[in-house]
Amino acid sequence: MTQNARQHLTRNEELIFERSSPGKNGYQLPELDVPEIDPARALGEERVRGGIEGFPEVSEVEVIRHFTRLSTWNYAIDLGLYPLGSCTMKYNPRINEAVARYDGLAWAHPYQPQELSQGAMEVIARLEDALCEISGLDAITLQPAAGAHGELTGILLVRAFHQARGNPRKHILVPDSAHGTNPATAGIAGYEVRNLKSNDQGMIDLEELAHAVNEDTAALMVTNPNTLGVFEENIAKAADILHAKGAMVYMDGANMNALVGIARPGDFGVDVMHINLHKTFSTPHGGGGPGGGPVAVRSHLAPYLPIPRLRRAGDKLEWSSDFPESIGRVRAFYGNFGVLVRALAYILAHGGPDLRNATVDAVLNANYIRHRLRPYFDLPYDRPNMHEVVFSDARQAAKGVRTGEIAKRLIDYGYHPYTVSFPLIVHGALMIEPTETESKLELDGFIDAMIAIAHEVENEPQTVLKAPHRTRVSRVDEVTAARRPVVRWTPEANIAPQTTAADLVGAANVQRPE
Repeated sequence: MTQNARQHLTRNEELIFERSSPGKNGYQLPELDVPEIDPARALGEERVRGGIEGFPEVSEVEVIRHFTRLSTWNYAIDLGLYPLGSCTMKYNPRINEAVARYDGLAWAHPYQPQELSQGAMEVIARLEDALCEISGLDAITLQPAAGAHGELTGILLVRAFHQARGNPRKHILVPDSAHGTNPATAGIAGYEVRNLKSNDQGMIDLEELAHAVNEDTAALMVTNPNTLGVFEENIAKAADILHAKGAMVYMDGANMNALVGIARPGDFGVDVMHINLHKTFSTPHGGGGPGGGPVAVRSHLAPYLPIPRLRRAGDKLEWSSDFPESIGRVRAFYGNFGVLVRALAYILAHGGPDLRNATVDAVLNANYIRHRLRPYFDLPYDRPNMHEVVFSDARQAAKGVRTGEIAKRLIDYGYHPYTVSFPLIVHGALMIEPTETESKLELDGFIDAMIAIAHEVENEPQTVLKAPHRTRVSRVDEVTAARRPVVRWTPEANIAPQTTAADLVGAANVQRPE
């Protein structure tokens, strides 16, 4: 038995190119029942190409087994918890997927006549109403395709408002506890970014804020709860400081799953915010999309919302572009409609009380982890948190073990790593968000793994420093991989026919397990 066979339940998989054998096909087509036509003659030589050079030739069973085996290597929300902080990687009920696949919704064309689209438009209208109620704001657009897209839309609304009054203003204030997309958004919108340092409680320092705000301030971009998992207790006072100078409060609503049913941003002074439907309201997260980042606003920003906007005309719904102050379109059609369907299904299935219960569960789970792991990991901001908790590697660093090593060792215990080294406000951060969908049994398994690793660091740190041990490949040379990445295979790569997968792994700066 080979070394690899001893270590894994499934064998290491060759590249699909290595399985290639000339003449193999993965399909069979019936004989033509119409006269055969030469494509070159019909379309022209310049529009016809031959086979793809170097394309693998494999049989159907080889294709099926290859990709099925690869799929078993994936970690998935159906297998276990994702403790990634600030990402809200929760389990999403499958009923929402079923609803989004109803033929009348899944196959509705965005440009079919409006009189034939009333059902789909009603879905959008009801979701708009629900999100306005949840956020405590007056109007909303569902066009933005994701959180960062929503941020940009929101700041463009702020800019349009100030511009209409003769001065777009010059800068935006961003606390050091905000999401990293916030300063990027402000910069793209044409603003100078000015950072604010948090106080010793991990919240906005009101004195520093008051000193920083002036007539050139367009807005404050605040993440609430912030990336430390801390609720900005003085947010209403902060809003008063901004409003007194004619500036606005933009809230990053990525962490809204800690507030739904308990606190409404509009009630504590927020002027504009985005909401991540793919995090709080049940769309599978990751893989590049699709997402949804609706932007809700107070009434003074409503005239600038993207067009078209939905409105009722008697007993009918219609799209209207009759909003001369609008910033225009920010998305083709009306947003990622399938995501909107899932969000409404989630909201209606829960109802108000159970949406609140989901929030309570998210906060309870995060505080349970904080309480259980507090004796083993440093807690820079030792106070009750909201949906996530941020530890640091300060105790383990004394043994030469950093947050990255702890995360890699966690893989050996069967868990996806937490968020490493973020937020930057905490040196050596371990950022953990369990979400509301995890049971106590799942949380205890994760906590036990973290405690076991903490003991390993104390008693045998080399075990952690060399982790992971049970994966198909061990530690990646991350510096070399970042500077000289090998991201695709080409026939010109000079890979000899006898080259094995192990050789390729070595060429990609990866060490095999010992």
